[in-house]
Amino acid sequence: MPFFPTAPVRIQPYFGYRNRERLRISARALRSRVGKFEQRSKWRAAKTMLSQFVSHEVPDLPVELEIALPDGKAQRHLGRTDSEGFVNFDIPLEPCWDYGTHPVWDTVVFHWRAGEEEQCVDAHVLAPGADTGLAVISDIDDTIVETGITGDFRAVLRNWRRILIQMPEERILVPGADVFYNALGGGEALTSGEGHAGETQPATHRPFFYVSSSPWNLFSYLVTYIRGRGLPLGPIALRDWGLNRATFGSASHGAHKRAAIEAIIETYPEIKFALIGDDSQGDLTAFAQIAVDHPGRVRAIFIRKVGDAMSSEELTATANLEAAQIPLWLGDGYDTGHEFLASIGLLGDGEAKAIVDTVEATKKRKA
Repeated sequence: MPFFPTAPVRIQPYFGYRNRERLRISARALRSRVGKFEQRSKWRAAKTMLSQFVSHEVPDLPVELEIALPDGKAQRHLGRTDSEGFVNFDIPLEPCWDYGTHPVWDTVVFHWRAGEEEQCVDAHVLAPGADTGLAVISDIDDTIVETGITGDFRAVLRNWRRILIQMPEERILVPGADVFYNALGGGEALTSGEGHAGETQPATHRPFFYVSSSPWNLFSYLVTYIRGRGLPLGPIALRDWGLNRATFGSASHGAHKRAAIEAIIETYPEIKFALIGDDSQGDLTAFAQIAVDHPGRVRAIFIRKVGDAMSSEELTATANLEAAQIPLWLGDGYDTGHEFLASIGLLGDGEAKAIVDTVEATKKRKA
């Protein structure tokens, strides 16, 4: 049973992204109240977390997406939620919507009806800048947030408190991730988004995208975590969980991430990407296959080591990357990642040195 069967229908927007010709964004219709991830009693925390999973989806709901283009004209596109409450928009932009100099978050609006009243909510779409030459695609679990559940099902049981009770501010940040990610992000861009005059948020100079095998139910939780830890914000590709082999099978993690990453890479043919993950869910194997299948598109791969010795598949992936001359960094902490950046000159025009200097300066302050 849902926690709030009589709660009003709301739209949970997810972060979208666009190029000059197309805009992609999704949302979900839910009959629930917005969760607040605050420190509270263990019982209240568990109830808050459980409410994220026991969702009451609203199928067959008409939802409109409003886009305000630079020429001042507003376009509305009609969609309808599926059986799980999701509505997906893949909109051709006519006329083309050019980039600004730097990346921005453009604001769009979702409209729907709750009873007799029309409701609306702002949503955000990431657009790179004309000066964007490199973007970052990152995993989440055990890449930026410690889960403690790598390994078998017993590891999940040992760490049930992290999954069911801990609020975002209580979760453990992977050491050094904040410094490393913000150095790669290059700081905030100087411009704000265009479009509907609603809430805006700053973008980083190098766009960030996140992929994870976590369910869409945790979107708000993860956004709260990313913002609270001062990490670069970006679109997040999650999964619709089902109690089947497609969700829990060992090969499903890599397949989901590969599809999400390839969709991003193919959206931006003029941009190269750095891929960041860990070795707990087959990231190395999936990333290597993507890099080989999309020659010239992956600038480097960063893999945080959290598991045991490399599998035969990972050894093959490493050999394939070496043959393709795609730099690979393997380490147990981001405090050594700056050495890799410096050695390969990941970013041109002195930016690699700037990243190294930032990481080194932070290490000295913390020493």
